[in-house]
Amino acid sequence: MSGLRYVYAVCRPFGTPLSAQLTGIAGVPPKQLTHHGLVAVVGHVPEEDFAERPLRAHLEDLDWLGATARAHQNVIDALTVVTSPLPLRLATVFLDDSGVRTMMEQREDAFLRTLDRLDGRVEWGVKVYAESPEASESTESREASETTESSENPDSRPAPSPAKPVSGRDYLRQRRGQHRAHEEKWERAEEFSRRLHETLSGYAEETRIHAPQNAVLSRAPGRNVLNAAYLVPRSESEAFVELVDRTKDDSPGLRVELTGPWAAYSFSGEDS
Repeated sequence: MSGLRYVYAVCRPFGTPLSAQLTGIAGVPPKQLTHHGLVAVVGHVPEEDFAERPLRAHLEDLDWLGATARAHQNVIDALTVVTSPLPLRLATVFLDDSGVRTMMEQREDAFLRTLDRLDGRVEWGVKVYAESPEASESTESREASETTESSENPDSRPAPSPAKPVSGRDYLRQRRGQHRAHEEKWERAEEFSRRLHETLSGYAEETRIHAPQNAVLSRAPGRNVLNAAYLVPRSESEAFVELVDRTKDDSPGLRVELTGPWAAYSFSGEDS
């Protein structure tokens, strides 16, 4: 089959076959390319999309990039069921099988060391979110608006007398109080996250603290206080998940989100 070679991951040889229905990018089933004690999982991709110039343009197309990333992840997820893959970065492409084997030859020692470290382990992600001050203020404003509308309804009880106007000094005092309340809320969230991370680290062989997610990009409600990854032996994963589940209701106003198990992207040394 013609086309470029897209490399999803490198792993050790594995006995369990991948599903015959598994497809990757461009709807092409991945195949195994063996070199010494390593296996590259590759797929054929069209030059009109993955040659250097069109690929550069595609990487600016969020729709194309999202579809490609999902197809890439579909193959990685299937590999994670049967082995501990070392996922390569998105859009790792070579001209032919010979180019893939040359890459494996050049990086063989590093690949083997990393695969030894990742063998029998998976990555779990844990995020902690706290409601943002803006959301709280929006809720308060909405409740105040609903109260005003109710008071103006003739079927409701008579509206109370207008409140005394707030002075500038009182207004500043209220704002300082709100600011202190917000600061105390974030401090509690950060302390909860610190304790949670320390506890979860006891079940993990390695950990990574990532930068908080951008709310605009993630579209997740609230402020991301903790964004961490944990490299956990498969044998300890059930206990790890149960521990996270037990913490979810420990602190009102905070949301704990667990994702995984994933291939060990955060611990692979690859820019994926």
